[in-house]
Amino acid sequence: MKKKLRVNSPLYFLLIIIACTLWASAFAGAKIGFQYCSPVMLSGLRFTLAGILLLPVLVFGKQPFFSLFIHWRYMLVFGFIQTFLQYGTFFLGLNEVPGAVAAIIVGSGPIFITILAHFTISDDRFTVRKVVSSALGFSGILFISLTNSGLDMNSTDFYCGIALLIISNIIGASTNIIVKKQQHLNVSPIALTSFANFSGGVMLLISALIFEPITLDYPPLEFYFALVWLAIIPAAGFSIWYYLLEQDGVKVSEINIWKFIIPIFGSILSWILLKNEEPRWQEFLGIFIITVAIVVLQYHPKSRSIK
Repeated sequence: MKKKLRVNSPLYFLLIIIACTLWASAFAGAKIGFQYCSPVMLSGLRFTLAGILLLPVLVFGKQPFFSLFIHWRYMLVFGFIQTFLQYGTFFLGLNEVPGAVAAIIVGSGPIFITILAHFTISDDRFTVRKVVSSALGFSGILFISLTNSGLDMNSTDFYCGIALLIISNIIGASTNIIVKKQQHLNVSPIALTSFANFSGGVMLLISALIFEPITLDYPPLEFYFALVWLAIIPAAGFSIWYYLLEQDGVKVSEINIWKFIIPIFGSILSWILLKNEEPRWQEFLGIFIITVAIVVLQYHPKSRSIK
């Protein structure tokens, strides 16, 4: 992909929405996969397959395949950080924390990115608009999550899970900063995604074989459908996202505030795809708050010129 995308163009926003919709659909796929596979093993299978799925795109799409050889150290370290560490800590934390709490912490991801960007990128500082938008977006997710279920905070594992999810958020924020700061390397976003997914997926598989119990059961066909879809999500989603991050003029903090819409799409897709999932007025109110946050983010009043 060549860097010709104009920031704030209709295509720019369309790609953001596509990536967020893909990530939102992972919740339904994971619910199916976890019925038949342990968390780290499922994650390893998912990302390894995701890396393989992008190989034909690299070969037949005339992508700069040589970047795999020139910048292999950068991509290997990135795979370790982005896939192995981020998603390893995410799935381990998710296994110990109720869904409501996990949604709150995962939903706070854009706030971590805004803070890190302020201290690491010179032209991506705090603004009143960013702070208000982040606060509104997080408030919407907090409201949806707290009204969905009660919280059980009596276990030590609960607090370990909280810590793991926060670490995952910090790592995820760091990967966005890394991609933005290394855009001068001109690494193909598809090559970076393929290599990072495959290498990190293999690391997760090895960890699962060592630390998780091995089962020899043969899952039904729905598991394989879910696995393929879970692999397509990071393959396409991260390719699009890294492509957007490498565009000139894109601010890491502003584009990541759009991730507040992931819970919105996740709720809608759950209502459509999963049984016993019905919309509630609390969710609609939370969705409205998040929508206001996005509007605040995109609101740029024209300054009046003084003659």
